[in-house]
Amino acid sequence: MARALIVVDVQNDFCEGGSLPVAGGARVAADIGELLHRWSSQEAGAPAYDVVVATKDHHIDPGDHWSLKPDFAQSWPVHCKVGTEGAGFHPNLDPQPFDEVFYKGEHQAAYSGFEGRTSSGEPLADWLRARAVSQVDVCGIATDHCVRATALDSAQEGFETRVLTALCAGVAENTTAAALTEMTSAGVELG
Repeated sequence: MARALIVVDVQNDFCEGGSLPVAGGARVAADIGELLHRWSSQEAGAPAYDVVVATKDHHIDPGDHWSLKPDFAQSWPVHCKVGTEGAGFHPNLDPQPFDEVFYKGEHQAAYSGFEGRTSSGEPLADWLRARAVSQVDVCGIATDHCVRATALDSAQEGFETRVLTALCAGVAENTTAAALTEMTSAGVELG
């Protein structure tokens, strides 16, 4: 029964100064970076994860997911375009400890990390099962969008799922509250 941490979309474009910033994104990046440092250096009291992975929005041409007049529900400003600085991990986050990175949304909208694949094409759920993972912690950006979708899919895939709410940033108070309610209703633990 291995435990995994999934760090969702902690990318420059989703933090302050990016094209689609979420308030508190840089702070969350720093806090996750601190957790990763403690985990990778095996400090006393550090979380006991067997594997740590990240997801990245990885857009090439995602169709109407990008818009010059976004509605901020189904369409968004250009963000996380492959090859741009905005698609990179935020500098407060140290990507070195990741066992794998899962890329999502090259040619379509993709909110859940479970839509992501490794650079060799392996889906997240298969990768986790191959490592005997049964428990998953989720953190990152944004609580009410990609964290929500990733946690819901994790529970749907049969993983015991917990969202680390202190290590997440949400877009809006009302949509974040609704997402938290939806996740708990689906059996996701909030921690």
